[in-house]
Amino acid sequence: MPDRILSLLDHARSGGMLANDDIHLLAEQAPQAALLGTAEAMTLAGHGRNVGYSRKVFIPLTRLCRNTCGYCTFATTPGRVPSAYLSADEVLAIARAGVAAGCHEALFTLGERPESRYRVARDALAALGHDSTIGYLAEMAALVQRETGLLPHVNPGTMDTDEIALLRPMSASMGIMLESSSTRLCERGGPHWKCEDKLPGVRLDTLRRAGELGVPMTTGILIGIGETRRERIDSLLALRELHRRYGHLQEIIVQNFRAKPGTVMAGAEEPALDDHAWTIAMARLVFGAAMSIQAPPNLRPGELEALLRAGINDWGGISPVTLDHVNPEAAWPQIDALTAETALHGRQLRLRLPLVPSYVREAARWVPAPIATALLRRADASGFARPDDWLAGTGTPPSAAALQPFARRAAAMSSAASASVSAPSARRSNAPSRAAHWAKTTSSACSTPTATSCTRSSTPPTACAGRPPARP
Repeated sequence: MPDRILSLLDHARSGGMLANDDIHLLAEQAPQAALLGTAEAMTLAGHGRNVGYSRKVFIPLTRLCRNTCGYCTFATTPGRVPSAYLSADEVLAIARAGVAAGCHEALFTLGERPESRYRVARDALAALGHDSTIGYLAEMAALVQRETGLLPHVNPGTMDTDEIALLRPMSASMGIMLESSSTRLCERGGPHWKCEDKLPGVRLDTLRRAGELGVPMTTGILIGIGETRRERIDSLLALRELHRRYGHLQEIIVQNFRAKPGTVMAGAEEPALDDHAWTIAMARLVFGAAMSIQAPPNLRPGELEALLRAGINDWGGISPVTLDHVNPEAAWPQIDALTAETALHGRQLRLRLPLVPSYVREAARWVPAPIATALLRRADASGFARPDDWLAGTGTPPSAAALQPFARRAAAMSSAASASVSAPSARRSNAPSRAAHWAKTTSSACSTPTATSCTRSSTPPTACAGRPPARP
């Protein structure tokens, strides 16, 4: 391997940001094994062995759309749906089913501006008291948040500044896939032909406006729709430039195209696993160790190890209630099975909120105060979702779910103590006593008067599950 390639990979691994030309050089010349090894090391440095997912319900507010992408089965025509929009009762029914299943997120996905194409959409909006789909979306997102407590993540497509500002008060986060920065794909015969909302400049403008308003966004690329590898890199670099200016891209999705019957691209070849892994690794090298990078697990069943090794640290939203309406042929994995498969490959599945943990920890910066409060009440100190609603200081004993992390810690410490027979006796005697203390807290209240007076624990006082800290 050339010295220059080795030097660039070492620079990335040590936390350095690579210049655009260097990224292209690695894409053209670096062996895939070296790219994957570096990307995995960077991911572990940035996220440890945690792999996030969001437990969500999928609310398809409308399946009508003014675009006709060559690979899409979500968008349809008025004659194929019972109504142009879900009613408020239908939206709430889906959301309440999500609450009953332990979800935190309400994902609103919808076609883009169908009122500009279909009279039936305009008439339906008028009957609902709105003149735009985004106006109705704002009402429904606020309704779900108010009535159920679910945190909305909205994917309305392209937006102007006023529309982003309208949605911000009731949205924990927003999303729009760039898909590709290649204008070539918008030409005749391309997947985005006659799709005005898929022009790269229009989608990048939406992301820029969100950055100017300080709105956290999920975005990403769709691979295998006719783009070249160089165009993929250009797309990732365009997103990185926006993130460099505003810091608002909370997550990058690297999604693989799936051919669907009845579409223009039904016979197109799907990207191979190694091609997908290469793209994920390049995304990690472009954005660095800290970025959250996601690939949907239902689109690669049985192939998740390769995605993890390539640089994934998040599986995205998974619903125990609703279909993936964008990819209805690809069932969501069962969460227990996904937990087991993730663990099989040396990682730990962690439940998160609609904002990724690093953004939850800075919620006051990124979302309005009521949404920030709702996020922080559901988050642990790391920014992941709490296992239940127990809070220290309330006088209520912690639940078994809240004590699970301490049980795992006790088991790990006991195992470490058993393995340290050759260590000095003082160290050997100390480890079992600490493990015993944590083991005790998983079955009964800590015997010490308060968490702040515990002398046997090596964790911060507020983490002790024995009793709530004393109030000043």
